[in-house]
Amino acid sequence: MQNKESFRRELASCTGALQTSISQHMSKEEEQVIPLLVEKFSFEEQASLVWQFLCSIPVNMMAEFLPWLSASVSSDERQEMRSSLCRVIPEETLLQQIIFTWMDGVNIFKKRKNLEDNGTYQCPCSSSQLIKRESSPLDRPVDEILHWHKAIKKELIDIAEAARSIQLSGDFSDLSSFNKRLQFIAEVCIFHSIAEDKVIFPAFDTELSFTQEHAEEESEFEKIRFLIESIENDGANSSSSEFCSKLCSHADHIMAIIGNHFKNEELQVLPLAHKHFSPKKQRELLYESLCVMPLRLIECVLPWLVGSLSEDEAKSFLHNMHMAAPASDTALVTLFSGWACKGRPHESCLSSGATGCCPANVFLEQNDGLGPRSCPCNLPTKRANSTSRKESNGCVPGLGMDSNKLKTGHTKSLRALSFGPSSPSSSSNLFNWETGISLIEEGTGLPIDTIFKFHKAIRKDLEFLDVESGKLTESNESFLHQFNGRFRLLWGLYRAHSNAEDDIVFPALESKETLHNVSHSYTLDHKLEENLFKDISTSLIELFELHDKNNNNSLRTYTELATKIQGMCKSIRVTLDRHILLEERELWPLFDRHFSVDEQHKLVGRIIGTTGAEVLQSMLPWVTSVLTQEEQNTMMDTWKQATKNTMFTEWLNEWWEGSSSSVDASSSSSDKNISQGSESHEVLDPNRYTFKPGWKDIFRMNQTELESEIRKVSRDPTLDPRGKDYLMQNLMTSGWLAAQQKLTQGRKNDTSDNEGLHGRSPSFRDADKQIFGCEHYKRNCKLRAVCCQKLFACRFCHDNVSDHTMDRKATTEMMCMNCLKVQPVGPVCTTPSCNGLSMAKYYCSYCKFFDDERDVYHCPFCNLCRLGKGLGVDFFHCMTCNYCLAIKLADHKCREKGLETNCPICCDFLFTSSAAVRALPCGHFMHSACFQAYAHTHYICPICSKSMGDMSVYFGMLDALMSSEVLPGDFRDRRHDILCNDCDTKGSAPFHWLYHKCGCCGSYNTRVIKVDPVSVFSN
Repeated sequence: MQNKESFRRELASCTGALQTSISQHMSKEEEQVIPLLVEKFSFEEQASLVWQFLCSIPVNMMAEFLPWLSASVSSDERQEMRSSLCRVIPEETLLQQIIFTWMDGVNIFKKRKNLEDNGTYQCPCSSSQLIKRESSPLDRPVDEILHWHKAIKKELIDIAEAARSIQLSGDFSDLSSFNKRLQFIAEVCIFHSIAEDKVIFPAFDTELSFTQEHAEEESEFEKIRFLIESIENDGANSSSSEFCSKLCSHADHIMAIIGNHFKNEELQVLPLAHKHFSPKKQRELLYESLCVMPLRLIECVLPWLVGSLSEDEAKSFLHNMHMAAPASDTALVTLFSGWACKGRPHESCLSSGATGCCPANVFLEQNDGLGPRSCPCNLPTKRANSTSRKESNGCVPGLGMDSNKLKTGHTKSLRALSFGPSSPSSSSNLFNWETGISLIEEGTGLPIDTIFKFHKAIRKDLEFLDVESGKLTESNESFLHQFNGRFRLLWGLYRAHSNAEDDIVFPALESKETLHNVSHSYTLDHKLEENLFKDISTSLIELFELHDKNNNNSLRTYTELATKIQGMCKSIRVTLDRHILLEERELWPLFDRHFSVDEQHKLVGRIIGTTGAEVLQSMLPWVTSVLTQEEQNTMMDTWKQATKNTMFTEWLNEWWEGSSSSVDASSSSSDKNISQGSESHEVLDPNRYTFKPGWKDIFRMNQTELESEIRKVSRDPTLDPRGKDYLMQNLMTSGWLAAQQKLTQGRKNDTSDNEGLHGRSPSFRDADKQIFGCEHYKRNCKLRAVCCQKLFACRFCHDNVSDHTMDRKATTEMMCMNCLKVQPVGPVCTTPSCNGLSMAKYYCSYCKFFDDERDVYHCPFCNLCRLGKGLGVDFFHCMTCNYCLAIKLADHKCREKGLETNCPICCDFLFTSSAAVRALPCGHFMHSACFQAYAHTHYICPICSKSMGDMSVYFGMLDALMSSEVLPGDFRDRRHDILCNDCDTKGSAPFHWLYHKCGCCGSYNTRVIKVDPVSVFSN
């Protein structure tokens, strides 16, 4: 019973996965493909495509597909569909009758069956002697398989001879015709193999299989097809001798393996069929085998096959086909008979001799009410063959399709057409999780590989959800919380990953001229997958509610919902596995082909530059847990290279204890690069210099000794200026440092009990409303400065009254202003009386920063807290500028470490400033408030002198002013050499006391670099 229940749940989950996969595929078609068809194709072109589609579906599948489709729609939709099909199907009664017979799923041609049962109907074109079906029965109809073998082998021999002719002549002009013949026989062989695998062999009780032979044949046909495509694409650049040699070799090999295959079948299969099957059963198997092919192929195959038979063999073939076909297939057999007759050069009707009447004539009589007529099958026609496939001029209609536009699909796609409910494909990978293995070779070492490393982690969590979801029915609360947490983590990280692809990776691909529309399908996948995550989330919330009720009525509902979630987890695994696999197979190689290593580094930088600290804290352990040590080292080295201008390494080392082994050890070379050229973080090595006193020696020196040592350093010729400055500064401040250390130690001892601690009283941002804080921030706590052990509401309050600055990151203690209790720094008060009072809406454990008013986030690349909603929301971190900028400034002009400088107006350090910063078009920065004040009187950058905005209106006003001014005669012919600050072009301009226009860009933002002397004129 338990196994049956487990099987039921597994079946339900697999069915759900199948439904999800198909629904996703159809949604993408409806959103992506169908609008393009409607927009780009006329009605006639659309009708032609639909007709080609119908004619490419195997006949046996069409007989089931159309009734199923008709039954699944409303009566109005069914009528509309019939009306549309009337315009899609060629205006031939026989073709329309076949399609609508399938669509109705009923037996319309009862009259034909009655006539055949009476045995009295005779076509005027039939032989003078009445031939009844019972008069010439075949004892072994299955031997007609030999006809197929004979025709296939003959065609292969002709193809091999044609290949040798090409080799001898070296003439490739007729290569397209040769390719058509090859495509035709390849389709025949593949569908012949499919018929054996799906129809003939399953009918035997014993196990018969020629799977290996079929796979080998299909592989050889694929090789030849690729070979011909390569020679057609290469043209004159190809090696003709090498091509001909390979072509002949493949042709001979195909002949050999197919010959052995057919010989084994004739020795093993036919004797069993003779022994176990009646003639009726044999005919039915042959007819079902024929119906495995689509109409477009049968139209070519029947005249080709019948043309290789004798007249008696051809009549016997048609006789068996008529006897095997059900009465509802009368129109279809009529069509088949007409096509078969076109393969004979004689004027006689094969169908008449085989069945006692002409089926085409009977059909026409029954549909137009006229009397007997001459047989329409033997009207003058050209003999059809395997290469031309032209529609003949006979009365039995052709399908009316241009064979030149029809291309043979891959072997896999042809086999997929034959998939049926009675014989599921063993090669289907819908539920085969091993197919999720990456197709990309590991260790390529490209920066973009970092992004695709996330696929490993996603696969691991998908496997967890799929496998462990079966335990949800056990109603274990602890496991339920664990499962929900794992799901939420995967959802959040998948969302960050997909957003990065949609916003950065895919647009980068689309920006390449040769890669338009390569990623649109994956964007649609992300939308559908996000909906799947939402559905699972909703169901998990309902599951928690049912678990909390814990009564008998809800137990059954709980079990059903848990089973549903299991199916949804399997569905999302199927969907994401396929999505990831296609990304790796189709998109990943494009980066190596179209993007340089530097471009890939920039892409990686842009992606992680939109990822917040909280996401990175969850993401890095999650990804590295599924990677080998070498892969971890490679990934972190790539990340550090992309963030070399930032404080990312410092932030990483602050919270990730494992970073010392997995990050620092793997990127020593990157650390060297990071330190070079960064003056703000460079540390001088005292060992480089002559004077090497220890700190204890310095602290023991008196003032006279210190001055003596300073003079020594000053006179030392072996020291460079920076080294002298470093050592002299330390010597001069050594006394103060020693005093501070003693003072700090004394204060620690004096205030160990926190009694009489300086600042141990509440401060208010709004005293009237009793709102805690200070003039700078609203918060419910004070910080204890490590440097002086005093309590201050913020670092600014400390710095305003002290002769030193406060390092807020070193803070370890705080005081709750509600209970005045000094305690370890944290987001809430730990005193029971405060009942978990929050110190502020926002708390940063890195910066020890509290804010109860504004939106704040911690940037891991600045390693500072910034105002805003977060990276990827309204800000991003530019790895080149090393600063957080608004999303709207994504296309700004980068300047390396452009904000690690002072504001040119107020001279405050921009990088750590809490005020808003404005980016100028030239790439420089200043405070927004400073810009507003400065722009009232200036329009050029105070650093580089370029225009700070679009000055076309102002320059137009100057043009008008200059045209209205008339200079005195002494100055009219004078000119100035100028340099344009905007376009950096040198030129000359007419003399003016204030304004000189650039002749290149029209800007008045110029400077005079040379004044011409006054020209002397004579009368």
